[in-house]
Formats: sequence, C-alpha cells, structure tokens
Amino acid sequence: MATASATVPIGPDVLQRFAAALLAAGGFTADQAEQTAAMLVWANLRGADSHGVLRIPRYVEMVELGLINPAAEPRRVSGKGAVAVIDAERAPGAVGMNLAARTAAELADAHGIGWCAVRSISHAGAIGYYAHQIAQAGRIAIAMTASKPLMIYHGSSAEGVSTNPIAIAAPTGDPNRPLLLDMSTASVALGKIMAARDAGQPIPTGWAVDENGRDTTDPSKVTAVLPMAGPKGSGLSLMIEVLASVLVANPLIAVALTGGGDPGGNGLVAALDPAAFGDTFTFDVDRLRAAIKGLPPAAGLKTVHLPGERGFEEMERRSRAGIPLVRGTMSRLLALASKLNVAIPDGVA
Repeated sequence: MATASATVPIGPDVLQRFAAALLAAGGFTADQAEQTAAMLVWANLRGADSHGVLRIPRYVEMVELGLINPAAEPRRVSGKGAVAVIDAERAPGAVGMNLAARTAAELADAHGIGWCAVRSISHAGAIGYYAHQIAQAGRIAIAMTASKPLMIYHGSSAEGVSTNPIAIAAPTGDPNRPLLLDMSTASVALGKIMAARDAGQPIPTGWAVDENGRDTTDPSKVTAVLPMAGPKGSGLSLMIEVLASVLVANPLIAVALTGGGDPGGNGLVAALDPAAFGDTFTFDVDRLRAAIKGLPPAAGLKTVHLPGERGFEEMERRSRAGIPLVRGTMSRLLALASKLNVAIPDGVA
C-alpha cells in the first residue's frame, strides 16, 4: 500500500504542460500560465518542491479572491538613468519578476548597472529563477521580494515581518552553472511547511510556532515561521521591505500591521555588467570556485558545495529520472484538474 510520503515521478516537460493547463483553466492568460509554470517546474527540478507545482491550487484560489489580476498590464511608471519602477497591477509574480529581470538586464547593458523595482505583484516563487536568467547571460544579479507579515519579528511574540527572500547570482565559465545563492530570511520557507503537510511528515523544531506562539512540529498547526538566525533574519527581512516596498511607495508591513488591508507584494531585481570593472571577472570567479572546492571536506562529507551547486546536481538527476511529486501534492493537482475539467496528460496520473 502506498504511504503518504510515496512519490510519483513525472517528466519535467509533461509536468510543465500540465501546470500551464491548470493555471490557464484557473484564470491565467496563456502567456501568464506558461511563464508561471516554467518558474514552478524550475523550482521542482532543483529540488525546491516547496516553491514548485504544489503552489498551483493556491494560485488559482488567488485569482478567485482577486489577489491575482489576470487582466494586469505591467508597465514602467517612473525611473531615472539606470533605475526603473514597474507597476505590475497584481499580475502573477512570475510575470512581474520576469519583466523586472529583463528590464534590469537592459539597463545594465546601457549603464553598466540596472535597478528595476516592480510593485504590486503576487507571489513570485523561487526568486533564484530570475537571478539565474541574468547570470546565464553573463551578468551579476541580485533579486529580492517582499510580502505581508508571515514571520515572527525577533524579540516579539507576533508576526512583524515577512519571509522576504534574497538571491544573488554570479556567472562562471559554465553558463549553466553560475554561483547561485537563493535563501529565505526565515528559518525555513513557508512552502517547505506546505510540502511537509502534503507528505504527511513532521517539521523540525525551530521552524515555526502555533497559534499560542509555541514551537510546533505539526505543519498543520503552524501560524507563523521563525526568522533565520534570530535578529539577523528579521533585520534582513526588514531592510528588504525598505528596498523593495518603501522605496517604491507600496509599503506592506506598516500597512498590514495597522489594518490597512492587503497591498500585495513587491520585487526588486538588480543587474550588473562585470565588463564595467574589467575583463577578468569570470576567470577570477572560476578561480575562487576552484579554491573553495579544494578545501578539505568536513567529517562525513565527500565534497564541499558551492552556492546553488546541490540544486544544479539535482536538476540534472530530475531531468533524467523525472520530478518526484509526493502523493499529497499529486492528489491536490488531480482534484483541481477535475474541478477545472483539465485533461490529465499521460505520465501524470
């Protein structure tokens, strides 16, 4: 008998088509669905299942609730020199962040640096996806997103900041293997708690608290997550709110904490052209990479890993063997397909 933690392997192309079909049937335009599905499956391929297709039922629900606007037409509303501000009009997060990444890269080509803020987006998913795109084109990238309170502020007993993530990517001699740091400011991404719930598994202590503010290992009882490294995580999250939200006149935390409703989310993508500093950057990054890889592994480990390396290795494995979805996630996707009258492709059920 299959257990709650049993997985179903699905080919990446099949899963991406199925994901796009579900999103389109759930109210996304065809282009929005394709962009969002590509981001979600990228996350699954890298083993970041917390940011993968398990998010689809919630994205469809967000359309129904008016939190995602399929009719949005993101546009540039202000800027100066190497800075651009885009109003995404609550577009799907992947659509707004893809546009911000393209815009930042174009500005970097013209000015050496590009800074593109995008306000009023929905959930952006794995932000390493956007930094990765820029690094593949030979540019350095920094990406951040901000959202409403989801995380305990260190020293407080209540949610005061979000899990605001940050990603930094630098190109190397292998365009498919940049250095890629992608991290949440929380002790854990909220999606990992969702994944644990789908898999019927407990979560470690120190990840989250229940409604009474007590540490819990039951993912179904989680009401808020805890910050990474205490004051460091909540402080970094707060400063991302300043850069991504306050700077573009769409503050999230202050508005949410004073009962001002849900102002959506914001994102920021910065791109830097290394050629502005000389022509040895990639060589020196590769030399740095080799030096770190040459360090002696800690006891019990076979190798020293660089930022993003495990994800790229997992991507290669899953591209060959398929993406293993836990049955809880698969059941929710199949239920949504039934509700939306979406055909289930071969290789999914």
